[in-house]
Amino acid sequence: MAYAAGEMLKGKICMKLLTFTVPCYNSQDYMCRCVDSLLVGGEDVEIIIVDDESVDDTGKIADEYARKYPSIVRVIHQENGGHGAGLNAGLNHATGLYFKVVDSDDWVDEESYHQILDTLHNLCSAGCMLDMMISNFVYENEGARHKSATKYHNILPQGQLFGWEETRNFKIGQYILMHSVIYWTQSLRDCHLVLPKHTFYVDNVFVYVPLPYVKTMYYLDVDFYRYYIGRDDPSVNEKNMIKNIDQQIKVNKLMVDAYDLWKIPDRHLRHYMLNYLEIITVISTVMLLKSGTEENLEKKRELWTYIKNADIRLFHKLRNRIMGQTLNLPGKGGRKLSLTIYKISQKVIGFN
Repeated sequence: MAYAAGEMLKGKICMKLLTFTVPCYNSQDYMCRCVDSLLVGGEDVEIIIVDDESVDDTGKIADEYARKYPSIVRVIHQENGGHGAGLNAGLNHATGLYFKVVDSDDWVDEESYHQILDTLHNLCSAGCMLDMMISNFVYENEGARHKSATKYHNILPQGQLFGWEETRNFKIGQYILMHSVIYWTQSLRDCHLVLPKHTFYVDNVFVYVPLPYVKTMYYLDVDFYRYYIGRDDPSVNEKNMIKNIDQQIKVNKLMVDAYDLWKIPDRHLRHYMLNYLEIITVISTVMLLKSGTEENLEKKRELWTYIKNADIRLFHKLRNRIMGQTLNLPGKGGRKLSLTIYKISQKVIGFN
């Protein structure tokens, strides 16, 4: 399927095909595995390593890669701003037609990588306009014999360009995450994507905000991204999510404010974004409940009041769904029952 904008792509085929941004902070012990896996792409790619004012040898290692591979690797040394600032810097300096983020403790699968590049090459050569490529990602649990993967073959068409109307219903816990997405770089700029500094969980904003600018997608059923969750203190475990709850709430509110969902004309996209926003709100609410403190229970009430004031229709939609009702039962008994039901539904939600 060819589009008028395909002529523009043909004119840009000489540029880098794909930009990888690798945000790094004190990553000396594991960043080489990440960068080495990306170098397999050769001259088709550029790798932008963003050193977020590390205090170890991250910066030196990055500079050595740039010295050794000057036509592929670029390094940005910046004042500490967190993961979001690293993504912003990478996007601001990206020259690739497409853009992907790879965290410095993650890596990509070589065989899948070649298939990704071949597919992007073929689509560009055919003059096809692609806004987003989707692939699978694998949870790399250290010491685990079985590695689970998030796949989309039962939801998305394969081997063709498609739009939102051709997608099936996404199951809860099966969303398109940062690990699974490659965006057309211009779409990220068109939506004026700027992520907040010093904030965890901005990956959700990175994926969510550009979605209304995505008209065409392509799904490649390969286990491309390897998501490492073997460190002792990841930001996504419950203890640290409760500790960083203000940042989770900040991301939640940014997603609420990003769009008036009822003005999005494509009902399939609107439904998907509503479900995505629901699961983020469920996670925020659950973490506030699990902390058990009066301060966080008040933050829970404030979050729901914020949603109500921002969009009364969205508020009622979220509250009237099963998880919204369950997580807003009154009193101590209601909170206890809410958490019991949440524990039962954890695997359904896809959050551990």
